[in-house]
Amino acid sequence: MASKQPAINNRLLDLLPDDVLSRLRPHLEPISLVANQSIQEPGEPADYVFFPIRGLISLVALTSDGDSIEVGMIGNEGMFGVAAVLGDDAPTQRAMVQLPGGALRMPSRMLREQLRVHDEFEAIVHRYVLLTLNTAAQTAACNRLHLLEQRLARWLLLAHDRADGDTFPMTHEFLGMMLGVRRAGVTVAAQTFQADGKIIYNHGTMTILDREGLEAVSCDCYDYIQSEQARLVGQSAMQTPKT
Repeated sequence: MASKQPAINNRLLDLLPDDVLSRLRPHLEPISLVANQSIQEPGEPADYVFFPIRGLISLVALTSDGDSIEVGMIGNEGMFGVAAVLGDDAPTQRAMVQLPGGALRMPSRMLREQLRVHDEFEAIVHRYVLLTLNTAAQTAACNRLHLLEQRLARWLLLAHDRADGDTFPMTHEFLGMMLGVRRAGVTVAAQTFQADGKIIYNHGTMTILDREGLEAVSCDCYDYIQSEQARLVGQSAMQTPKT
């Protein structure tokens, strides 16, 4: 049963019943998410988990030679801290803020304590962990098997779902890092989308003009991620309609 308390605006927490949510609130600390901020470096202690309210956190895998690729994306539909749920307090990925906003953070130790005493919270978080693992596996397959244009469309749709509106900050360098390709490749694909009227990219700002057009270009990985989110945590990947 969904909470009847005032919405927290993290949709994972807002799935909780009133009594569970009221017990969690004292342990949730509001913080700001600043663009390009690192909230977790590989191997560092994961002292907190984060429940975004606005903004976008990317989970990035790194190689020994310095290359990187995004393996997860967290907005207000979820949480950053799956490793802490599983008992790993020193995850090997980097978590960085892609779109600025705000979040509620909770000490990792407190999260595990609350999971032990609240069955409803444990059930929802464990389903979200499964969603995260399934999404990471699908993303890995997508990055290996699908064309760059398909992957870029999929990524833009997921980012658009988690942005405040149709326009949000984004650079080609950042897109290249997220997709694991050189900047030049992203530039060509983005220019094609712009020429087709799907997006406008100007001075580090991305505007989605034709969402249906992006959906037509994207591989079915986007639909898979949406369907898994609905199946496992009972919510659409989409936020409210953009204004």
